[in-house]
Order: sequence, then C-alpha cells, then structure tokens
Amino acid sequence: MTAAATPASSPANAGERPGVRLARSRRNAELSLLLLAMVLVAAYGAMVEANVLETVTPDFWIPAATLTAVFLGLHVVIRFLAPFADPALLPAVALLNGLGVGFLRRFDLARATPAERAELATFAGTGGRQLAWTLISVLLAAALLVVVRDHRSISRYAYTLGLGGIVLVMLPAVLPASMSEVNGAKIWVRVGNFGIQPGEFAKLALLAFFAYYLVRKREVLSLASRRFLGIDFPRGRDLGPVLVVWLISLLVLVFEKDLGTSLLYFGMFVVTLYIATERVSWLLIGLVLFFGGVYVAYVLGEAVGGPFANFYLRAQIWMDPFADPYNDGYQLVQGLLALGTGGLFGAGPGGGQPGKLPLVENDFIFAGLGEELGLFGLSALLVIYLLIVERGLRAALAVRDSFGKLLAGGLAFTLGLQVFVIVGGISKLIPLTGQTTPFLSAGGSSLMANWLLIAILLRVSDGARRPVVGGGTAARPSGGPPEQLHGAPTEVIKP
Repeated sequence: MTAAATPASSPANAGERPGVRLARSRRNAELSLLLLAMVLVAAYGAMVEANVLETVTPDFWIPAATLTAVFLGLHVVIRFLAPFADPALLPAVALLNGLGVGFLRRFDLARATPAERAELATFAGTGGRQLAWTLISVLLAAALLVVVRDHRSISRYAYTLGLGGIVLVMLPAVLPASMSEVNGAKIWVRVGNFGIQPGEFAKLALLAFFAYYLVRKREVLSLASRRFLGIDFPRGRDLGPVLVVWLISLLVLVFEKDLGTSLLYFGMFVVTLYIATERVSWLLIGLVLFFGGVYVAYVLGEAVGGPFANFYLRAQIWMDPFADPYNDGYQLVQGLLALGTGGLFGAGPGGGQPGKLPLVENDFIFAGLGEELGLFGLSALLVIYLLIVERGLRAALAVRDSFGKLLAGGLAFTLGLQVFVIVGGISKLIPLTGQTTPFLSAGGSSLMANWLLIAILLRVSDGARRPVVGGGTAARPSGGPPEQLHGAPTEVIKP
C-alpha cells in the first residue's frame, strides 16, 4: 500500500519552476548590469566631448546606443540558449569594450582639426572601425553559442583544433617579412589592406587541445618519480609534452620575435597541466624552462644577433629605457611619463595628450587611459579584468566534467596572463611584448578571439550552473558523465 496521491504537481514540474525562476533572475540581473555599463559608456563619451570640443554635441549618445543594441542582442541569445550562464560576464566585458570604443573615438577627435571634430561621423576613424569590429565579434560569439550547445562537444575535434592551432602559430614565421612583420614582430598575415593575427585564434584552438589531451593523460602525468624539498617531481619520460610546447614557444620567440606570444602559449599549457595534475613541480619545471630559454636567447642576441637581436634590443630597452629616450626607448619612456602625468585621478576623459604616445590605439592604450583616468581609474579597469578571470575560474570549479574544468580554467588564466603581459610591459615590470589589451585595443583579430573566449566561458558556466531537477538528474545535455547523488531529492514509499 503506497501513500495517497496528492493533487500537487509532479516532481519534475516542481523542480523545474525554481530552475526557471533562477534563470530568469540571473538574466534580469545581467540586463540591469548591462544597462548600467552602457550608461557609464555614454557618460564617458559625453565627458570626452566636453573636454575636447568644449561642448556636448546632440549626437554624443549614438555610439553608446549602438553598442547597447549590439549587446542587448547577445543578451537575448544568452537568455534563450544559455539561461543559467554567469550574469556578470557580459556586462563586465561590454563595459571594457565600450570604454575602448569611447577612447578610440576620443583619439580620433584629438587627431582631427578643430573644424573637423564636431562633424566626425560615428563610424569614422579608428573608433568607428572598432565599433564595426565589435558588431562582428558579438555576432561570432552569438553564433558560437548557437552552434555549440554543450562545451563537451568541442573535445570531439581536439586533434583537429590542435593541428590547426600549430599551423596558425607558425604561419607568420614562414611568410616573408613584407606580409607578416609589424614593428619588429612577425605575428601578422597581411594581404593588401587586410591583416589578421592568427595567433589570437590559435590560443583558443590550442587550449581546447591541451584540455582534451590532459584529461586523457593526467593520471600518467600525475605520477611522481622522486621527492625533493617536499615536492613530488614527475618521471623523466613524462616530460615530453612540456618539452614539445617549450620548443614551440622558443621557435615563436626566435622566428616571430614575439616574447608575449611565446610566454602566453607556454604559460597557458603549464598552468593547464598544473590544474589537471595539482602538482607544483610542473609549475617549477615550466618556470625553469621558460626563463632558461629566455636567458639563452638574450645571450645569443648579444653575441651573434640574427633572429635573437630583436629580443636582445627589447631587453636592453627594458633595463634602461632612458639610455636612448628619443629613439629606441622613446615608446616606453612616453608611456611611463603618461602614467606619471595621470597621477591618482588623471586629467579626465579627453583631457590628456594621447597623440604623444606611439601606438596608443594598440599596444599603449592602457598608458593613454592611465593619463586620463589616473591610478584609481586604471585600478578599476584591472578590477573588472580580475572579475572576469574570477568568474571564469568559478565556472571551472563548478562544472562537473574534467574537460570543462580544464578548458574554462585555461581560458580564464590566458585572459589574465595577457593582461599581465601588456600591463607589465607598459609599467616596465617586464620587457615590452607587443600584445594587445583585451577588449580595449583597436583591432579585429584580438577582439573577435576574445569575444569567442567569453562565449566559451558563458557556455561552460551555463553547464556548471544548471540546477538539479526532480528525479535526481541534472538538467544537462545527454552523453556526459554521471552526476553525484548528494543533494538529490528523494521520495519515500510506504508499504
């Protein structure tokens, strides 16, 4: 004899309603934060015009309104296709992207003559192109969410992505300098007026391959051969993958003359390996290999020059930029002076002199913003980046499958490492690398690749945050690993 049936709704329906309410509340929070971010972007644009033009034109709101429409479109896609995704990711990235567009438009105003400034069209100049690239990048992010309904499906193409990533990394190195070299670094593929940085997309492909490979090999890579100073070190035979990636990163350093990309690729592999095995020894081995390779490249650059000469010159500038402040050290010196001029509060949006900074729209946009926003403003931008990285790591901790953990953790770390590399170079903490500041710097390659990165984090966080519904099973796509039963609802049947 069983307990009498009640007219209450079925367990599935009873478990579904809280999930729907949870998804709706998160998306509503995302919408509110997104609108707040766009209000800040509009206010920044108004302050720029007030300082540069000494008036606020009636059209100051158009760039912010255009960005709002673009980001609201992505918000709608997330609401329907990833309803449980982290609600803080899109607003944080949208704020950075909007401020980047606003600063680039401010740079266009600074370069224009006084007669041209008031008539500068919304889609004109570097700021207008960045606005167009933002539209394309957000469309790509939305398309990825439409196509990839489960992040685990990416692992099916891991080897293809790994091969494609290596090809993209090495492509600029084999091209003639006229098609690949800009400012001493061979990281471009240029055909006529069109140019793309394939390495920006290679990092996503390689991370997917690393995550898949380490999930399959992590038990072997976790084995220890000996213990030294309380740290378990791996077996010598298991060093092969690390050495291969180390050699590839050194080839990038030598032939593409790009320390930042070399550090980025090797760093993201070693950290993903650490996440997979939880062995500190892999971090120590990675640091020794990387800095040992950099030291050898520096010594060879001083002795024989050749492909190592560019790195040697960057190291010399880093150690003493004021030794030649009007030639080789000019860019770094001007960046340091801009940061110093900004002080604590900055000159205000539109109040600086970004025209004196070489490549302020790309490599040195953080220094240009520092002059106008000051230390407090730059600290706020770094906190936003920290929030994005923290949310990515939180998704990695919460997701149930190992591939998703490594993928999200690697993506979040890669974004944080890229910010560290560019800010460290501008502030003279490390040598200049030529990396772009994510979501702020002008350029389509970086913007598209980083928006795709955010789309993957949104997809992983959606899978991680899906609630458990009635019956003890998670509301997730089929084909994944079994879920834990702790916390699942139960029903008592009485005889």
